[in-house]
Amino acid sequence: MKWEGNRQSENVEDRRSQGGGGFGGLPVGGRGLSLGTVVVALVVGWLFGINPLTLLGALSGGGTPVAQQTRSAPPADDRLAAFVSTVLADTEDVWRAKFNAAGGTYREPTLVLFRGATSTACGQGQAAMGPFYCPADHKVYIDLGFYETLRNQLGAPGEFAQAYVIAHEVGHHVQNLLGISEKVHQLRGRVAEADVNAASVRLELQADCFAGVWAHDAQGARQILEQGDVEAAMNAAAKIGDDALQRSSGRAVVPESFTHGTSAQRQRWFATGLRTGSIQACDTFNARSL
Repeated sequence: MKWEGNRQSENVEDRRSQGGGGFGGLPVGGRGLSLGTVVVALVVGWLFGINPLTLLGALSGGGTPVAQQTRSAPPADDRLAAFVSTVLADTEDVWRAKFNAAGGTYREPTLVLFRGATSTACGQGQAAMGPFYCPADHKVYIDLGFYETLRNQLGAPGEFAQAYVIAHEVGHHVQNLLGISEKVHQLRGRVAEADVNAASVRLELQADCFAGVWAHDAQGARQILEQGDVEAAMNAAAKIGDDALQRSSGRAVVPESFTHGTSAQRQRWFATGLRTGSIQACDTFNARSL
């Protein structure tokens, strides 16, 4: 992926020096997970999705109080931080142009780098959750150690696969700005769990499609793609499909429990965004077939 020398975003908050850790605030026991398996299990269960504590915050009409954080930029010589800052800047350029063309204004999210754990407006964020977006504070959170998990444990290497992670979470931010996320969150407690899961799948697949929209426009404007990049992103999408994750954990495939979509669905919707560059083409909620 071609990214070096491109603009870096100023909307990056580096909390890594502030520490954090433990599993406070994370309902590990609720799913019967041992501490020895929590990292893999939670990354698998919630990979690329919304922080589960976000939903609790939405239901309560707010979130847990956030400790005062000292905002600081990443060190200039931190290559991985520079990479995610550049990807974030690229998403800013793409979505600002999209919103402007539609007569709207794009509110840029903040990307928070942390280690172990950090406070968010949606509750205590944990590295074991994988990257997540908190709609209450308009921030994307990531422990950069996740990329080692993505590469070594999930078998999805490559910089463009890493960029896909950021673009997917920014996709959730776009959904938040458009009011889509709130409509899905309001279903909780009002409809059956299977129906909530089905709506969650459509939400996640749309975020995948929005990630593809970013890649389409970034490629057209800045030619960021190199040979093998698209394949790397498609591989990442395949690795984190609900069906693939259930099989890899030794469980039976239960479609009613899906919350993110199958491998084929995630690949299809990312490819749809990449091919069309169209927000309208990403309407997973009215699609007859996913």
